[in-house]
Amino acid sequence: MLSSLRTAPIKAYRQVTLMAHTILVVEDEKRIAHWVRTYLEKAGFTTLVAYDGKTGLYMARRERPDLIVLDLMLPEMDGWEVCQTLRRESDVPIIMLTARGREQERIHGLRIGADDYVTKPFSPDELVARVQATLRRATGKMRTAEVLRAGNICLDVTAHQCRIDDAEVPLSPTQFKLLEVLMTHAGQVLTREQLVSLAMDDAFDGFDRAIDVQIRRLRQRVEHDPSAPRHILTVYGLGYKFEP
Repeated sequence: MLSSLRTAPIKAYRQVTLMAHTILVVEDEKRIAHWVRTYLEKAGFTTLVAYDGKTGLYMARRERPDLIVLDLMLPEMDGWEVCQTLRRESDVPIIMLTARGREQERIHGLRIGADDYVTKPFSPDELVARVQATLRRATGKMRTAEVLRAGNICLDVTAHQCRIDDAEVPLSPTQFKLLEVLMTHAGQVLTREQLVSLAMDDAFDGFDRAIDVQIRRLRQRVEHDPSAPRHILTVYGLGYKFEP
């Protein structure tokens, strides 16, 4: 209900990102969800909305948002369970949004993996500012990350080392760079041309179809069953994607 939200004239916020970040709002009160979405979009964010916990978890897995605004009192699956489940799977920033304001509940939310906590009634201006600040912190961490992990694959970019199930796997420089690009863009379909540009800096001497050969060799190194790959998937007619 709107009484849970301190409404104010909608104004244009300074966009703090070079590209639109995607925010998933999981909130069962539709009027609050609408206002939150409106303010976030005015701030330059792409915003998705789910109205129950199970749908929110599904959308988080499918859409891979840059940040989640998560209400605690949700139908189907409460916010505590959604947060704990996501924390076992990803490091996506989570801001909990709830009418509960007791200190122990706030502490519990932070301990199970929330990055920030906003209690109702709240100011939309404050929520947008917290989203921006949380994203700045998360982006800074990503910029300094030197190790990429997905499933049983660990790629240490600084040491130029790939480990599968804790066993080191030798990769050629081309294979290593391809895997780094694919893991960095996990879930995103990359065309052969994009892989040439991102992995070889447009300096690949050969046809883009030669990427297929490199992908096949990479699968032989990192996939348990290269004929039925789990991570490096072919998207027919488009290219390849890394599925974590």
